[in-house]
Amino acid sequence: MSADAVAAGPVASRLSFLDRFLAVWILAAMAAGLGLGRLVPGLGDALAKVTVTGVSLPIALGLLVMMYPVLAKVRYDRLDTVTRDRRLLVPSLVLNWVIGPALMFALAWIFLPDLPEYRTGLIIVGLARCIAMVIIWNDLACGDREAAAVLVALNSVFQVVAFSLLGWFYLSVLPGWLGLEQTALDVSVWEIARSVLIFLGIPLLAGFLTRRLGEKAKGRTWYETKLIPRIGPFALYGLLFTIVVLFALQGDAITSKPLDVARVALPLLVYFALMWAGSMAAGRAVGLDYPKTTTLAFTAAGNNFELAIAVAIATFGATSGQALAGVIGPLIEVPVLIGLVYVALAARRYFPRPTPAPAPAAAPEGPARV
Repeated sequence: MSADAVAAGPVASRLSFLDRFLAVWILAAMAAGLGLGRLVPGLGDALAKVTVTGVSLPIALGLLVMMYPVLAKVRYDRLDTVTRDRRLLVPSLVLNWVIGPALMFALAWIFLPDLPEYRTGLIIVGLARCIAMVIIWNDLACGDREAAAVLVALNSVFQVVAFSLLGWFYLSVLPGWLGLEQTALDVSVWEIARSVLIFLGIPLLAGFLTRRLGEKAKGRTWYETKLIPRIGPFALYGLLFTIVVLFALQGDAITSKPLDVARVALPLLVYFALMWAGSMAAGRAVGLDYPKTTTLAFTAAGNNFELAIAVAIATFGATSGQALAGVIGPLIEVPVLIGLVYVALAARRYFPRPTPAPAPAAAPEGPARV
């Protein structure tokens, strides 16, 4: 879906068939995954036998397929202009690494004071900032692709450096200061770095090389009008495949504990709504345009559930409440954020339209020079 298409007329009429019914495909994928998890005994165990950094291999493959086409669309020659924009970078760092974890900590204790396992799982989800699916949501909402690539890379670096430290602070130190129950989180920096390198590094390198070699061989016009439309749909295919496998892995746990799911879902709903709306308001307040404000909002509201699930399983076990809370995360995040894609597109009218660049002056007529 291109930004120009959305700007040219009503959103629904300008979307492709796949994009127009995206919410339907995602809900169908979730239902299919939950159904498979319940109807096929042992499917979850089979899918979980082979893992990459604690994440099922089919999920890892789905994530790589999902992220590659979007990262292949990024114009890497424009990244330097994004990195100089402090109005975007500073709010992103504050929202992701100060406000986001603190908000999830507060909501977990407010809504789940009597469920320590789920509460810890939610706090871990809040610490894992999004580096994967946010690229899809941002692209669908006509956000700034280059800005998304920079913010995702920035989140990845901070994730490696800060995740363990923040986990220690929010699970052990801050609860002790407040007289609350304390929990230990034993996860190495290398485990986090390895997850980032696999789930972001591989598709990022592949996307960069595809654009670099494609443009060098046949030019930018061919690359963006011929190649990108061919590989673009695979982002959605990878997303749907990932959702099916993810929910198949935990289908039985989710469907057999509806009350627990509901209790964990409520603070997640509040979190996504507050983070997204607050980020949109912050972007508008500092004078960002619609594409960058949207990118700021989705990168702040989304979470890296792959890392959260991997950490919860490695630390507390695959059948723990912490792991189940991690799985409930995408159960709520996926439909909520796809809904916010449509809200963002509808809110586009409240942002000033970018001023078109002036046309270059015509060369004066005169005799041609050799």
